[in-house]
Parts: sequence; structure tokens; C-alpha cells
Amino acid sequence: MDRTNRTEIEFILQGLSEYPRAEKLLFVMCLVMYLVILLGNSTIILTLLDSCLHTPMYFFLGNLSFLDIWYTSSFIPSSLIHFLSEKKTISFTTCVVQMSVSYTMWSTECVLLAVMAYNYYVGICIPLRYTIIMSKALCIQIAAPSWGLGFLNSLTETIVAIRSPFCGKNVINHFVCEILAFVKLACTDISLNVITKMLSDVIFLFAPLLLVSYIFILSTVLRINSAGGRKKAFSTCSAHITVVTVFYGSILLMYTKPNSKDSASEKLIALFYGVVTLMLNPTMLND
Repeated sequence: MDRTNRTEIEFILQGLSEYPRAEKLLFVMCLVMYLVILLGNSTIILTLLDSCLHTPMYFFLGNLSFLDIWYTSSFIPSSLIHFLSEKKTISFTTCVVQMSVSYTMWSTECVLLAVMAYNYYVGICIPLRYTIIMSKALCIQIAAPSWGLGFLNSLTETIVAIRSPFCGKNVINHFVCEILAFVKLACTDISLNVITKMLSDVIFLFAPLLLVSYIFILSTVLRINSAGGRKKAFSTCSAHITVVTVFYGSILLMYTKPNSKDSASEKLIALFYGVVTLMLNPTMLND
């Protein structure tokens, strides 16, 4: 395909076209989950208008809720339309925008979860200095770079992806415009795309701040003499641990799953990761 004509390209999102009944079921499930995500996260954002909730934890939770609304809105509405439509096409420009926005939100969420782990570390390991360390200025200073890093990571991956030459293939084997599914249409070696995405995923997924924070939290909790004290400390961050476990577990499942001819299962795992895990984030409000 000529680079000058890329804006005229239309891609076909294959999804589960071979299983029309499954697509109708997925439409209902995704619609319900999307409404739950919107309702839950919007409620959290609105409750933050209460000045009593202007604490570091709720500040980061508000960021996460805002992010999750944008993340799911970048692909679920279009997926719902495609589930019921016979014409499952998407323009080149729309595909690139969807790809970059969703990847920005994904990258940012990885960093925000790490930042929230640091917040728990300060609260559990240095409780007497918590209000001094986690000041409003520091919260803004570490939240803003989270969004910046997410944007830069997505921008890098998107630029590398769209620079690949395309030679006529236009069927994306996915529900949405996902970067690796997109570059697989290129008529050239995509090793650079795979390597850069793998490196960025490793850096963002295994954020040192997340690992170090929980190592210190675990060592601190284990040194608490009373069982009641240990239980209280663990309960403080249990919801965050649950969200991190499901969020990272779903991704690791996609990476470690052996290659299979049954691409439908891989798409469903990706959909589970992109929708179901985000429904759990509002549960952190119970902390």
C-alpha cells in the first residue's frame, strides 16, 4: 500500500465473525460490564468532590478511575457496534487513534498501580511520617509523570507500528486495533516491533517501584508481633493486591499461553484482560 493513501485504508476486524451467536452473547456481557465500569468509576470521581476525601489514596484512585473510563471507552463502544454489525471495518486513522489511546491508558495504569503500591508502603512502613511524605505536591509530582510515561511509551510503539509498510492485507485478527495484531499485516520483518513492545512491556509490567514497595511491605508486616496487627496491615492493601494480581495475571497468561491454532481463545483472554479486570478497580474504594 502506498504511504500517501494510508488515510483511505479500511481494516476489517475479524473478531469472532465465525461465531455469530457468541458475538451476540459478548455484546450483552460487554455492554453490562461497560455500564458497570462507567457507573462505578464515575461514582468514585464524583465522591472525590467531598473535601474530606482529599487524601493521597483517593487522589490516585480518582486518577485510576478517570483512566479506566478512557481506557474502556477507547475500544468497547466500537466493539459493541461490530458485534452486531455485518460490516466490521475501521479506517486507518481511527485504528491508529484507538491503538494509541488504549496503549497510553494501559501503560499509565501500570505506572499508577506502582505509585499506589508506594503509597501503601509509606502508610504501612513509615506511618508516622505518612502525611509529611505523601503531601499534595508530591502526589501531583508522581501522578503527572505516570501519565507522561504512558503517553511516551504509546507514542513510541505507535510510531514504530505505523512506519511498517503494508502490502494489501487488511484483516486484523482481533476485536480491536491491537498493536501486534496491527503490525502482523506488514509485509516486512516485524522483529523490531516485537522487541520494542516486549522491552516496554517488561519495563512497565515489572515496575521496580511496585516490586520494591511490596517487598518492604511484606518484610514490615512479617515483623509485626501480633496476629491482629498483621491482619490489619494486610487488609489495608488487600484490595490493591487483588487488582494487581488479576491485572498482571491476565497479561502473564497471554504471554505464557502456548501458541495455538485456536485464536478465538486468545482473543477472549485479551478481552477478559481489557474489560473484566477494570471492573475490579473500584473495589479499592473499600480500603
